[in-house]
Amino acid sequence: MISEGGVGETKIYVFIAVFIIAVVIFAVVFSSNQLNTAYIHHDFLGVDWCEDIGERDSGSQLLGLEKFSSLTYGIDGKYPAYLTIMTIKTLVMMSENELRDKTAESIEQALEKGIVADKTTEISGERMLKNEHNTMYVIYDGNDTSKNPPEKIKIIGEVWSCGTSGTSVICIGVAQITDNLHDNSEVNISHWEKLVRDEVGTFGAGDFQGEGGLIYNVICH
Repeated sequence: MISEGGVGETKIYVFIAVFIIAVVIFAVVFSSNQLNTAYIHHDFLGVDWCEDIGERDSGSQLLGLEKFSSLTYGIDGKYPAYLTIMTIKTLVMMSENELRDKTAESIEQALEKGIVADKTTEISGERMLKNEHNTMYVIYDGNDTSKNPPEKIKIIGEVWSCGTSGTSVICIGVAQITDNLHDNSEVNISHWEKLVRDEVGTFGAGDFQGEGGLIYNVICH
C-alpha cells in the first residue's frame, strides 16, 4: 500500500520528468531554426570597407533557446571606423526598453576598449531603413583614448526588431574624425557619413543623403 506521502512524491517526480522532456523537445525544435544573421551585402561596402573575419562571434544559451551572432565591418587608415552588427534571437523578441538597454550595454562594452562617449552630446530619434524597419538610434561625440594623443570620434547605436526573421538587431558604429598625429586641425567625417547616410538625409543634407549608407542597407530577412 502506497502512503499519501509516497503518492505525492511520485506526482512531483512525474511532473519534473514531463517538464524536462517538454523543455528538451522545445529546445530541439527551437534550435533547429536557423538564425538569420543580419549583414551588409558587399555591393555597399565599396573597395575600402570589408568584414573583419577575426571579429566574428556566435553562440547560444538556455539549451539553444537563445542565439546570437555578430559581424564587424571596418576600414583602416588615417581615419579608422568600424560597424558591428549583432543579431539576437530569443523566445520572445525584445521589447523597446530591452533593446535600448542592450544598446547601452553594447556601447559600454565599446568604452572598455578606450572609447569615451560624451553623454552631454546625445542625440536620439527614429528613422526607417531600406529594409522598411523603423529603428531607434542614439548618437554621441566622443574620444578614442587608446590613441596618443586622443582622437575625436562619433558613435551611433541603432536597433530594431525584425518580425520576419524573429530577431532583434543592434548596430554599433564608431568613426574617428580627427588625425592628431598628422594635422591637429583637420576633421574628416567621410567614414561617419558612410555609416549613417540614408535616402532622406536624416542626419543632414549633402553627403549625409544617399542610398549607400551602411546601416541603412543592413539585410536582416
